[in-house]
Amino acid sequence: MRVLISGAGIAGPTLAWFLAKTGAKVTIVEKSPRLLPYGQNIDIKGSAVTVMRKMGLLDEVRRLNTTEQGTRFIDSRGRPFAPFPVKEGSITSFTSEFEILRGDLAGILYKATKDHQDVEYLLGTTIKEVISNDNDSVKVELSNGEVQEFDLLVIADGQWSKARKQCFPSESVKLVDKDMYVAYWTIPRLPSDDNWWNVYHALGSRVITLRPDPHGTIRAMFSLMPCNATQKKAWQEASRGDKQTQEDLLRREFADAGWQAQRLLDSMDQAPDFYFQAIQQIRMSKWSSSRVVCLGDTAYAPTPLTGAGTSLAIIGAYVLAGELSKLMPGEHPAKALEAYERTFRPHVEEVQKIPSFVPAIAHPASAWKRWVLQTFLSTLSRIVAFRWFPGGTAEGNDDGFKLPLYTRLEEKGSQ
Repeated sequence: MRVLISGAGIAGPTLAWFLAKTGAKVTIVEKSPRLLPYGQNIDIKGSAVTVMRKMGLLDEVRRLNTTEQGTRFIDSRGRPFAPFPVKEGSITSFTSEFEILRGDLAGILYKATKDHQDVEYLLGTTIKEVISNDNDSVKVELSNGEVQEFDLLVIADGQWSKARKQCFPSESVKLVDKDMYVAYWTIPRLPSDDNWWNVYHALGSRVITLRPDPHGTIRAMFSLMPCNATQKKAWQEASRGDKQTQEDLLRREFADAGWQAQRLLDSMDQAPDFYFQAIQQIRMSKWSSSRVVCLGDTAYAPTPLTGAGTSLAIIGAYVLAGELSKLMPGEHPAKALEAYERTFRPHVEEVQKIPSFVPAIAHPASAWKRWVLQTFLSTLSRIVAFRWFPGGTAEGNDDGFKLPLYTRLEEKGSQ
């Protein structure tokens, strides 16, 4: 099987790794001329941990752990009041046992696949046009001018995929807006910084966080939920604007936020990885069309609010590869694509169900709402500190999805 994958993030290379075990010939196109080491914290949990173990990459994930000791909430005077330390084998912290930067995980997956004889990367290359998608093949024109035919096209290049727009009507893709905006970037580390995820709730539905990384820098974040229509319009326009517009808005909105807001505002100009986004889910009515299928955030971005986007990408890639591995020679891939969706969609839809009070509960607009939140967090922190508290586990199938067993993916291949 000849497979073209658009996107060299998390889902695409994971899929390539498993497809290569079955003898498929995989080409991955990626718009960036090189893999960028950017991206904030992500975590791997539940069945995704099992998939990474199957790939033999779990030790490498542990090696590049962000070094985050846990999550700690900060009061208006900069004092920590509710710590949730990481405990091995437990999920009682907002920090995962398998915490890693997105760029580091993408690098691990790239290194695990780039030298395989059946995997080819075309960096600095995109899909210019999907010429045809019929019973015989899917034909594409690449940005380098080449026209090629494949048995399958997998679109895994993110929730704003241009390739998806070519293959699926707009009415089949639903955006679910969570009324929240986030800006991320990397800042220099100071001697006073520690290895906790420090979270500060400013008034006016604003949040500031600082997180450590294994590279000697600190990952910063601002988030906000608009309090009125005028503010909402300004943030909507900024999300579609340029970096300068976004930075100017952040300076206006966070100038009086307190804690380390000014430090973050002063560092934006120099950040190589400044990223501003509206928090929105992607929900597709159908993930595939003939020989084209969407994977990961392209098909079902759950938002960072779930903490499950990376895990869904990894598990989805495994299930898709597994269903494709069951095809008989010459059999149309649509059969496998439908089985992938039938198997995995119920879990995805469950993960995407975000309670109505989220994320508003984490963005208190007034002093009394912040007091209620801080009191709750402080009490919860004391409860989970007890040894007898049932903490669950970061591994196995605690995410509610039991990995199917695919015989061909279990066989020892040339990986």
